Amino acid sequence: MEEAKNYWRKCSTCKKEIGYGAAYQVCSVSTCRKSVYCSVTCWDIHVPVMNHKSAWAEEEIAPPKIPVHQEESRAPRRIMVNTSGQKGSVVQRSDIPIDILIVASKLKHYIKVKYDLNTSANVMEKLSDIVRKVTDDAAEHARLEGRKTIMDKDF
Repeated sequence: MEEAKNYWRKCSTCKKEIGYGAAYQVCSVSTCRKSVYCSVTCWDIHVPVMNHKSAWAEEEIAPPKIPVHQEESRAPRRIMVNTSGQKGSVVQRSDIPIDILIVASKLKHYIKVKYDLNTSANVMEKLSDIVRKVTDDAAEHARLEGRKTIMDKDF
């Protein structure tokens, strides 16, 4: 188990501890902002090393210390959904747009190259209906498996 430290971070130059809620310095150069410095003097030491042409120190405040019991509550939680044998609720809404789901230019190109045929504009609408039906079936399969993600095996 990791031992709790009583400081936020250490100075990048002198390795002095920077406490929680304490003021510290960062470099104004965007590619150099990972490093922190306890004082302007420590920040000034890094400028010639990094060869900055025009830079300045910006004062920031370290975050406050979070109690251990609050830190644990911030950890991500995994929630398992058990829907085995139950049908999931399907949203039946009339405001869902019925858009074309097929890239017309790609399909037309494929048909032209492979079969040397032209493609009617109505094909995209009909094919989109087929894609919706197959997707609805795959979504139902994923729900029955207890997942919230449609995978290739659902098709």
